[in-house]
This record gives sequence, structure tokens and C-alpha cells, in this order.
Amino acid sequence: MNEQIKNKLMLLPDQPGCYLMKDRQGTIIYVGKAKVLKNRVRSYFTGSHDAKTQRLVNEIEDFEYIMTSSDLEALILELNLIKKHDPKYNIMLKDDKSYPFIKLTSERHPRLIITRKVKKDKGKYFGPYPNAQAANETKKLLDRLYPLRKCVNLPDRVCLYYHMGQCLAPCVKEVTAEEYREMTSDIARFLNGGHKDVKDQLTVKMHAAAEKLEFERAQEYRDQIVHIEAIMEKQKINMTDFTDRDVFGYVVNKGWMCVQVFFVRQGKLIERDVSLFPIYDEPAEEFLTFLGQFYDQPGHFKPKEILLPEDVNEELAEQLIGVQMLKPQRGKKKELVKLAASNAAAALNEKFSLIERDEERTIKAVEQLGQAMGIAAPLRIEAFDNSNIQGTDPVSAMVVFIDGKPEKKEYRKYKIKTVIGPDDYSSMREVIRRRYTRVLKENLPLPDLIVIDGGKGQIEAARDVLVNELNLDIPISGLAKDEKHRTSQLLYGNPLSIVPLKHNSQEFYLLQRIQDEVHRFAITFHRTLRGKGAFQSVLDEIPGVGPQRKKMLLKHFGSMKKLKEATKEELMEIGIPQQTADKIIEKLK
Repeated sequence: MNEQIKNKLMLLPDQPGCYLMKDRQGTIIYVGKAKVLKNRVRSYFTGSHDAKTQRLVNEIEDFEYIMTSSDLEALILELNLIKKHDPKYNIMLKDDKSYPFIKLTSERHPRLIITRKVKKDKGKYFGPYPNAQAANETKKLLDRLYPLRKCVNLPDRVCLYYHMGQCLAPCVKEVTAEEYREMTSDIARFLNGGHKDVKDQLTVKMHAAAEKLEFERAQEYRDQIVHIEAIMEKQKINMTDFTDRDVFGYVVNKGWMCVQVFFVRQGKLIERDVSLFPIYDEPAEEFLTFLGQFYDQPGHFKPKEILLPEDVNEELAEQLIGVQMLKPQRGKKKELVKLAASNAAAALNEKFSLIERDEERTIKAVEQLGQAMGIAAPLRIEAFDNSNIQGTDPVSAMVVFIDGKPEKKEYRKYKIKTVIGPDDYSSMREVIRRRYTRVLKENLPLPDLIVIDGGKGQIEAARDVLVNELNLDIPISGLAKDEKHRTSQLLYGNPLSIVPLKHNSQEFYLLQRIQDEVHRFAITFHRTLRGKGAFQSVLDEIPGVGPQRKKMLLKHFGSMKKLKEATKEELMEIGIPQQTADKIIEKLK
């Protein structure tokens, strides 16, 4: 713990609020809330922690805090700060999953459609359904029962749906508002849990048709009843009051929380949602943060009622979400909460082995790599590779690994501008200079380790630019390959020496993945440039042929071979001026 943190800990207030933990670069890495700031923030720097929390503490170099007047204010502020800063150690739900709804439009001739967007357009929405298949099956059933129009725009003649008895053909026949009102109210009743009444009515009609010896009509009613039973009664009804509710259960183990949510709609358990994440605060407090983020997602609609586990503050949750919160003590609702918690426990146990294996390959490999090199764990690694063929189209590429995983949105490509011919050392100087001049200018995060795909010459070239030109002290290493072009040795130090790594260790496998990834990225970029150059090099030199005409020529003739065989008349037929057509033929032939 540094002196600055020690001094700040002595000044913390006995009030609720939020705290923001920062790393050595001033980046906010964790945001938390506390009922008493002094007690909560001090707890990070005293006592023992599990490995996951200790990793967070090891990165903290400074912190800030914001006092609030209540726990609710602290919770709302925490959610806003997480959204703003996206700290890497916080829960950050990025689930863009949206569920399908059946919509009854408010048009003059209403339609039934499936949509994933709920708008304020006077239409009636029913759902959500667990998946598109369930929504489609239900809509098909309703299309059989209620002949609403299917066409987006009314045609001038009847369509196949009319002949199938699934449309009243408002395009050519007058359909009264009363008929539509009757059908839409039946559909709404059906989708709101009244399908049993509809099935009973169809049963009566089936028997009446059979008594009149109208067997084909009776068979149609029977088929409709079968479809209702097959689609609407597949799911077991859990509750009899048809109230829309969400049921939450969670478990905590080894510093991880698993939250299971059951979506109950019209008495049916239609879907569940599972979230698994590390926690650094009290479980009940972390759950409230999760709850606030959960209902901030566009696809998660607030039901009429939410069932919560026993240890959650339901008053605070109700103020935050604006929905009635219950902590059931007995009966079916209590059983549902227990069921959600037991499912969460099963999911957590099932995924622990996968999580541990992933950590072994990523964050633990990073820590072990730092130990082998004698440096702090390189949580952010930036790797570089050059690519050219005999000096033509020289390029360089950079990939970024954070916590042992590729961060593809931070990859960068570089066209070499100042180097002529195959000179890897000068190319490396240029790209390192360009990259870290920009990092300093824009105050971007500095890496904990730079990895060069190359030997001593490239490493020394990069080090010279960093130290002598940019005055940066960043560890630089190089990856050498064997005769089979496989990762062989890690070079580090000044003077350079081989870092002893076992070839079957996770840290060595991590270096292999980094080297393969940066090489792949550089080669792909180089091939793309060469492919573009092959086409551009011929046509770019012809006056009057710009980008649009090049596209048009290639699209029309299909290949350069056919373009070379084209006559002047054929070129002029597609809009090429005579003078330009002459120049194209002269150049290509």
C-alpha cells in the first residue's frame, strides 16, 4: 500500500457513497458502493482476500469517493458510474438479447405480426415468447382460427389465404369494424390465457357440425382443437393467477455469483436467464447492482411482480426498479425462488471447471509469465509483426491481449511509409514510433509488456525508439522461432537472454497464441493490400478511369481477362466515353 492511499484511508467519512479504484495509469478499474465508506474501502487493504480480490487490490494505486445522502442514491450513482467508465472488474451486462412478441396492429384492417421491438403505436403486444419458433407456432395457430389480413399492402385481388379461409379479403370485400372488434378481442383473450375457453367453444361447434352431418366442418374444428392442445398446453402452468412475474435466485461460491431468473408469463414458465460473474462486495449488495443493470437492458421488460431471495432489501429494490417486490415465505412462490437458487447452484458448479481452466490459460498464465521474466504481471500485452515480400507493400500489425485474452477492437494495422526495400529494423522503428507517439499524445493506456515477433535486431530497434526518443520504460521482449517456424524462445533483458520457460507450460502456450495471432493479422492485412494493388496497378494509370468506373468495368465484364478482350463498342455501350475507351484498349492491349 502506497503512502497516498494510507493518508486517504484516514480521511474517509462515515457516510454512504461510491468509491472508484484506479490503477497506476489512473484508469478506473472498479466502482463500488458502501453504506459506510470508511469501513468498506478500508476492508480492501486489511486482512486476507481470495486470489481474485487480491488481484484487484494489487492493481489499485489510488481511489476516489463520492458521498451520497442514502443507500438508494449510492446504488443509482454506482449504476451510472459503471455505465460511464466500464471498469474491467465490474459486472457489465452486455446482453442484447430481445425476445419475440406477437403484435396485433391498430390499422383499419389489423394484422398479426411477430416483432422484437415494442413501440408506443397503439398496437397490442403479447409475450414475450421464449424463442421465435414458439411465437411462430402460436401465430400460425391464430391465423387458422382468425382470418385477419396477411398482406402488408392491400392487393387488387384475393390471394391464396382467402381461398384457405385465413383472410376475409378486405382488398375486395367490405369488412365491418364490428367483425374486426370481435376477432381482435377473441385474439387478446386467447393470448392472455383464455385459450381453454376458445377450445371449449370449438368443441361445441365440432359436436354441432357432426350432428348436422357436416363432417368436413367438424374435422376442421377438431384439427384446430388439436393444434391448440399441441401448442398452448405444452408447458406446465406454475401459477393459477396468470400474473406476469420474474423469479430471482442466486448462490455465491469461491467469490463468484450465479443469478438465475425465471420468466413467468400468464402463469407459464416460458424462459430462464443465467448470469455468472465474480463479486468483490457483499452478495446482497452485488445482487442489487445486478438487478439495476438487468432491467436497464432493452430486452428485459418489467413484469407486474418480482420474487426475491430472503436476504435482499426489497424496499430498496422496489424503489430502484419501480415494481412490486416480494420475498415469499411459503407456498408455490417460495418453491419457485428455491428452484431458481438450486438451478443457480447447479449452473455455478457446472461452469467452475471451465472457468478454472480458462483462468489457467489466461490470467494465471499472465501472472506466471511475469514471474518468469521478473516483472509485474503483464495484464496488457501489445505484440508487433512485420510483413512484406521482397520489400513490396511492407506493413506491420499490432495485436493486444488483456488478461491473457485477445482484445480485437484494439488491434491496429500500419502501412510502412518511410522505408524502401526489405528492412525489418527500420520498419519496426517506424511503427513503434508511430504507435507510442500517439499513445502519449492521446493519453491511451500503456502496455505492461511489448512483444516483438523477431530477434535481437528488431528488439533493439524498438527499444532504441522507446528509450532514446520517447523516454518510455516499458519491458520489451522478442519471440524467436525454430527451423519449423514454431515459437521456440522468449528473449528478454538488457543484454538480451533466453527466459527459461517450459514448452508445456500455460505461459508458453500464451506466447504461442500471441505470436500466431499477430502473424495471422499481419499476413491477412498484407494479402489484402496486395490483392487491391493487383487490380489498381493496371487501371489507376488510365486517365478518365476513377473508382466508380473501375467498379463498373469489373462488375460488367466479370474479370480483367474479359475486360482485356472487350472492343471499343462494348466499352461505349456501358457508358464509357469514346476517348476513354480508346485509352483503356491501348493500355490493356
